[in-house]
Amino acid sequence: MDKSASDPAGTDGRRLRHGAVTLADVAARAKVAPITVSRALNNPQSVSEPLRARIRAAVEQLGYVPNRMAGALASAKTKVVPVIVPSLSNVVFLEVIEGVQEVLAAHGYQLLLGTTDYDLQREAELVSALLGWSPPGVMIAGLRHLPRTVAILKQAGLPVVEMMEYGARCIDMNVGLSHVRAGTEMAEHLLRRGYRRIGFVGARLRDDYRARQRYDGLHRRLLESGRARDVLFDYPHSGGQQLGWTALGDILRSNPELDALFFANDDMAVGAILRAQRDGIAIPDRIAIAGFNGLPVSTLVTPALTTVISPRKLIGRTAAEMLLARIAGDGPAARRVNVGLELAARQST
Repeated sequence: MDKSASDPAGTDGRRLRHGAVTLADVAARAKVAPITVSRALNNPQSVSEPLRARIRAAVEQLGYVPNRMAGALASAKTKVVPVIVPSLSNVVFLEVIEGVQEVLAAHGYQLLLGTTDYDLQREAELVSALLGWSPPGVMIAGLRHLPRTVAILKQAGLPVVEMMEYGARCIDMNVGLSHVRAGTEMAEHLLRRGYRRIGFVGARLRDDYRARQRYDGLHRRLLESGRARDVLFDYPHSGGQQLGWTALGDILRSNPELDALFFANDDMAVGAILRAQRDGIAIPDRIAIAGFNGLPVSTLVTPALTTVISPRKLIGRTAAEMLLARIAGDGPAARRVNVGLELAARQST
């Protein structure tokens, strides 16, 4: 009889002791040294593919789960990187996380996700809690934090990448785009198209301050032009497409003179287009609609949505690459990276 078949936990003819499977058990099953197993798990590129395959098979057969905290005791750092974002209900942040995950996983790291719901106090609490995992670095959305959060991150002495927006000052490293510039470019586009009475539609703009920066860019450019004016609509709750649907009806009843609406994101703008279709409101002849983010759905609605495209996955990948370069002891090519943006002019304006 095949002893391994009758004794699936056996290694070299011995039954494993009761309790968790260890690195030494995996090494015995794969017939390699424990240090080789450690290298294969923590730095796969340092081990040949045939050897990696043998070790993977042993890990799967034994059901081995690496003890990350044991590794942290030896190195004072885990291979888990906290990534803190405002929301998971917005696909924008999911694409950033996807970019981060691809780079981290390729280098043997895992991400530890935290969400703040745009609450800076909760962000400070998350930073304190997640630093307890002894991470090698931190990725966090935005450049605006409580002084307490900034102090904690600086005192930790870890590499920090602030993502999603580009600014003149950062804690350590920064990758993103200028939201003020996004608003400015949309203003210039609407002015070129002849629109003069323009509304900006957002939600919880005190918390979602990057959307507020887009309004600031729009507002400033319209004032400079001397040819147009704007009206700000700030709803007290988020709602995506449903909020855009509701807002269009409310705004056209209370402000019938408006000829264009710039929504804080594509979800809201798509909701407005769907409402216009139901109510027979001509876009862009009666009201022009524009959004922000460049989500795939922006090309699927009729008329196709004019929007500012943000390279979300690129932001995540770039942030992770910058962080890993610092962890490895190498400085990134640049500490601040502006990934830029693209205005996609389509049929809705």
